Amino acid sequence: MLVPSGAAVLDPQRDALFDALPFAVWTAVPATDGGLDGGLRVTGGNAAWARLAADPVALAALARAAERARAQSSPARCELPPDARVLRVDVAPLGDGAFVCSAVEPAPVRWSREALIDAGIALSRTLDFERIYHEVARQARRALGADAVAVAAADDDTAALRLTYRAGWGDEPDDRLERRLAPAWLEALATGRAVERDDGEFTAPVTTSDGALGALTARVPDLDAAARDPDARVAVASLLDTLAAQTAVAVERAWLVRRVEQKRRLEAIGEVAAGVAHELRNPLFGISSAAQLLGFRAGGDPVVEKNVGRILREAERLNRIITALLDYGRPAPARLAPGDPDAVWDDVLDAQRARLDAKRLTLDRRRATGRDAAGRDGAWRFDAEQLRQVFLNMLSNAVDAAPEASALTLASAALPNGGWRCQLHNRGPAIPPESLARVFELFYSTKAGGTGIGLALCQRVLDEHGGAIAIESAPEAGTTVTVTLPPAP
Repeated sequence: MLVPSGAAVLDPQRDALFDALPFAVWTAVPATDGGLDGGLRVTGGNAAWARLAADPVALAALARAAERARAQSSPARCELPPDARVLRVDVAPLGDGAFVCSAVEPAPVRWSREALIDAGIALSRTLDFERIYHEVARQARRALGADAVAVAAADDDTAALRLTYRAGWGDEPDDRLERRLAPAWLEALATGRAVERDDGEFTAPVTTSDGALGALTARVPDLDAAARDPDARVAVASLLDTLAAQTAVAVERAWLVRRVEQKRRLEAIGEVAAGVAHELRNPLFGISSAAQLLGFRAGGDPVVEKNVGRILREAERLNRIITALLDYGRPAPARLAPGDPDAVWDDVLDAQRARLDAKRLTLDRRRATGRDAAGRDGAWRFDAEQLRQVFLNMLSNAVDAAPEASALTLASAALPNGGWRCQLHNRGPAIPPESLARVFELFYSTKAGGTGIGLALCQRVLDEHGGAIAIESAPEAGTTVTVTLPPAP
């Protein structure tokens, strides 16, 4: 019941009218003792106010917002815990020093311009993908009153959408939820804007100038009030589009920062490795020269000749390691030119045919059509010599790991996103999980006599090309090395 200061008992019909209002209304007067909020003392309120005021924390927040609204002569924004509901608080004078206050919750959208800014700031504070998705879900709940959020990410190779993060949705299994939401994801990406397929389920595309990153779905319950407002659903879709755009920026920034950090780390390691290699080359040359001179003066002594030969072989092995270190530490700039990566594979396989025959290995070859996603012949750009070194290293490792008289599988394909991919599979023993996590580390090798430089160099070369290399290995399945090249610009 509304009872302004100094007023008589109100008319029951007016009480009923105020109690029927869907938003909170209350009266207040300036506090003489500081009051709960330091400025206003509540003297009465309607039924909606009574429900809010039952929570002492909400009561204090509303009182502070009312005092701000009175002081600045304009509406104040108030967030109520625990779900961060956003209310607009207005204060108007009633006369005799009293005020009437109201708290309105726009339905169904609970966001204002300030909330959009807050979401952008929150997403800019993290570079971890899981934390980005968690923050997106939190902002969707806060902005739209969503009770469930799902994030889909596009596969780098196939561009297929996969459920990456979910919050809410009850006990619905991931695979079932993914199948059910997939049509909405595809429709949103096709139209380039938010869509509503099921009642209250909105989906917006997550895209950048380089293409689709995924999609964002939010389920907004209790849209009965929105149904009476023809613009409400449009507002929800618009806000979800904005949140999806902020998500795209956050994800793209995280990828960029991760890539820059990886490049800087490789460059720092490379500089150290190249410096050490350069310092070792001169004394190694001296050792080789002295060993050769000793061999000439051995006078046919078999023991001396045997040990001189061992010195020269080890010196040559060290020289190969030094050369590899210099290649890794100070690689030549990639000279990118249009071409067909499968043609590079043709050259490598022809040159290594004898090595395959020596272990009686067969090769099952399935090659790409030689066209990119736009149908252009040989449109991928790469440095043929550097890519040849990558393929040679892949083949050498596969031959070493493959059992005698077994088969290797080499399959290449033009990807839907315009890129190119090849996969080389051998049926050798699986790489242990603890070793698989370290195969691209410089100087780490599981092969006897291995330098641990080859795969690290492959990763650096492909990083310079904007591509990637990955290894999968499992018992009974063997090992697969995958190389991808980006679409041509």
